[in-house]
Amino acid sequence: MKLICIGRNYVDHIDELKNEKPSSPVIFLKPDSAVILKNHPFFIPDYSNDVHYEVEVLIKIKKLGKSIDVKFSHTYYDEIGLGIDFTARDLQSELKKNGLPWEKSKAFDGSALIGKWVNKNEFNDLNNLNFSLKKNGTIVQFGNTSNMLWFIDELISEVSKFFTLKIGDVIFTGTPSGVGKVSENDLFEGFINEKQFFSIKSK
Repeated sequence: MKLICIGRNYVDHIDELKNEKPSSPVIFLKPDSAVILKNHPFFIPDYSNDVHYEVEVLIKIKKLGKSIDVKFSHTYYDEIGLGIDFTARDLQSELKKNGLPWEKSKAFDGSALIGKWVNKNEFNDLNNLNFSLKKNGTIVQFGNTSNMLWFIDELISEVSKFFTLKIGDVIFTGTPSGVGKVSENDLFEGFINEKQFFSIKSK
């Protein structure tokens, strides 16, 4: 299993980090060791003083695919989820400044939360999903998939140009604005529409 993450897919998030709008999806990977084990907390790494939360809609790939046409993308997944891409922002900024890869800031152990999965048919329109993140009971991120620069099926097609998609691969589709710092004993709860998909504490 590999985690395929999309960066800069919401304009408001691009603006809040003062990044340039990309001409094609920004793609990076996380290894399977990044996945937080079930019922485990998120452990803040000791090499960062500014770890951020980024809530994202997730897609689980159900069959092998390469160079997928957009019109067939919908046949490659049945399940939708929600998760968090944890990012060591201070480390990422330093790496970006020096023109270096992001992996140490994005792909460290325990940097990916994957919540529960539900059948995509539970939703009327995957391109119009409300999703949100609560931190200690207060909504800190709210997004709608209609605001993606590249929709889910477009992302699957684009990713499959470069990487063969395999059963169980997960695509993180990008985060809206509102990212912020994780502190010890924070409680994070994620929702699509009104349905909760995860609850996790930081340590």
